[in-house]
Amino acid sequence: MTSTELSTAERIREKYIAHFGDNTDAKDFRLFRSPGRINLIGEHTDYNNGFVLPASVDKAVYFAISPRTDNQVILHAVDLNETYTFQVEDLSKPDQKWAYFQLGIIEQIYKNGLNIGGFQAAFGGDVPQGAGMSSSAALECCLLFALNEVFNLGLDRFSIVKMSQKAENEYVGVQCGIMDQFASGFGKKEAVIRLDCRSLEYEYFPFPMDEYILVLCNTLVEHSLASSEYNTRRLECEKGVSVLQKNHPEIKSLRDATPALIETYKDEMGDVVYRRCKYMTEEIERVQVACDFLTAGDLISFGKKMYETHQGLQHEYEVSCDELDFLVDQTFDDPSVIGARMMGGGFGGCTINLVKKEGVEAFETKMKKAYYDKFQIELPCYRVQITDGTEEIVLNA
Repeated sequence: MTSTELSTAERIREKYIAHFGDNTDAKDFRLFRSPGRINLIGEHTDYNNGFVLPASVDKAVYFAISPRTDNQVILHAVDLNETYTFQVEDLSKPDQKWAYFQLGIIEQIYKNGLNIGGFQAAFGGDVPQGAGMSSSAALECCLLFALNEVFNLGLDRFSIVKMSQKAENEYVGVQCGIMDQFASGFGKKEAVIRLDCRSLEYEYFPFPMDEYILVLCNTLVEHSLASSEYNTRRLECEKGVSVLQKNHPEIKSLRDATPALIETYKDEMGDVVYRRCKYMTEEIERVQVACDFLTAGDLISFGKKMYETHQGLQHEYEVSCDELDFLVDQTFDDPSVIGARMMGGGFGGCTINLVKKEGVEAFETKMKKAYYDKFQIELPCYRVQITDGTEEIVLNA
C-alpha cells in the first residue's frame, strides 16, 4: 500500500512507528480519533445562551500514543514534521505555538488534581485548516481522551469536553465557547446535537444521509474584520439586553427574549442593535423549529431554515461577505441543493450545502467554475459524513 492509499489513521500509525520504532517505550501504543465539527443551524447563538445544532464529521485528528518510563513528553507533529520535547511538569510556553494546545491539556490535568507520567505521541489529521471545522477542539479532545485512557484518570466525557475548552481559554488564550469541544466529544453517527448553551443539556436528532450529502465550499478568504466584528456583535447583543432589562429585569440574555418583544423596543434600540437582536431571537427559535423538521424526517423544510439563517446573517447580523453570499446565491436555482448557508463566525470560511447525492458531482463542478470565474480562486469542496465522536480505534495490522 502506498502512502497515498493509506487512510489518515494508518498514516499516523506508520509515522509513529517510523519516529519512535527504536524506542523500547513504543511497543504498546494506542490510537485515538477525534472529529472536526460542522454546525447546521444556530450561528452566534452560543454567547447569547441559545441553542446550537452541531455534528461531528469524518474529518478528524488522530493521536498514536504510549506512556514512557520517564517524565519526558515527546510530541511529533506529523503534518508539520516537527517535534517538541519537554518534561511533563514543565508547562512553559514553547516557541512552537502548535504545542500550546497539548500543553494546555496537561495544565488542565494538573489543575484538576490529577497526575500523568511521560508519554510520546505522533499526531495529525485531515481536518482542513481555516475551514471553520474546529481542528483545535478536535486535537484537545483527542489528547485528553487518550491520556485519560492511557493513565486511567477516571474522567467522564463531559469533564473531558469542559477541560478541553478551558485549555483553549486559559493556556492558548482563545475565548471559545463550548460548542466545538462538545460536538467533537459527543458526536453520534447520522445525528445532530441540539445543545442548550445555557444549561448544557443536549439531545440528539436524526440526520439520515442516505439521499443527501453535506458539502462544504471553502472561500479560502478570511477578512480582517472577523475578530473585531465578533466582539462588536457581542456588545451589540448586550446593549439590546440592557434596553429590554429596563422593563423586563428578568431577562438575562437574548435567550430570554422573543422576536415579538424585540419589535416592541425597536425604536429604543436603534436600527443596528434592533437588527442584531431580531436575527438572534429568530435564530434561537429557528434551531428548535428545525429540530422538529428532523424529527418528522422533513429535510426539505430543514434546508429552507438553513437559507433563512444565511439571510439573517447576511442582512441583519451582517457577518457575511461577498464570497460567501456569492456561493449561497449560486445554489438558488440548483434543484439538487435543498439548503445552503455560511457556517461559522463569518467574513470568510465555508458555506455548508445540503445536496442530493446524485447531483453532487455536477454541483461541485458548477460551484468551482463559478467561483473561479468571479474571484480567480480555486474552490476546495469537502464532502462530509456525520460520524461518532472522540474514540479509540483499532486498525488491522
